[in-house]
Amino acid sequence: MIKRSELQIARQRTAELFRHAGIVLSEEEKERIEIAEFGLGQLERQGLKLVTYVNTDRYCAKELVLFPGQTCPEHKHPPIGDDPGKMETFRCRYGSVLLYVEGEPTPDIRALLPEGSEKYYTVFHEIVLMPGQQYTIPPNTLHWFQGGDEGAVVSEFSSTSRDEFDVFTDPHIKRMPEIEED
Repeated sequence: MIKRSELQIARQRTAELFRHAGIVLSEEEKERIEIAEFGLGQLERQGLKLVTYVNTDRYCAKELVLFPGQTCPEHKHPPIGDDPGKMETFRCRYGSVLLYVEGEPTPDIRALLPEGSEKYYTVFHEIVLMPGQQYTIPPNTLHWFQGGDEGAVVSEFSSTSRDEFDVFTDPHIKRMPEIEED
């Protein structure tokens, strides 16, 4: 759960990272920056901020923001009915992002696993994305990612996004935010 005042501070910091990345948001987009703290109460360590530009039954475009060292927890986008699950391409726009996917584990990964949640991170094939680099994650693939020293701004281009159906390896995660009034 996140307090409304914490939500506003996180939105302001997120808007500032967008500005540093040269990404211009309208005032309306700034107001609807989603703060995903995953119900863990550890936004600085495990969380994600995002703006969805479009999400239809055919495609989706978003901007993702990670604060320095912040991790989006391990998850996958499973099949839903006849849909094989979301396929997404991450393109780094600012900072750096450490992306981990299924595959041959990378020895001595660069990311720091969030303390107390280590057992919920199981895939360690490391891809480092710098500005201008991108990577496509197939549907139903476990993955997680972490912002580098400056944080990260990542454009996501994908098939339809159904975040409420994402499957996280940490059973404590609540994908949809719960906001507590101050």
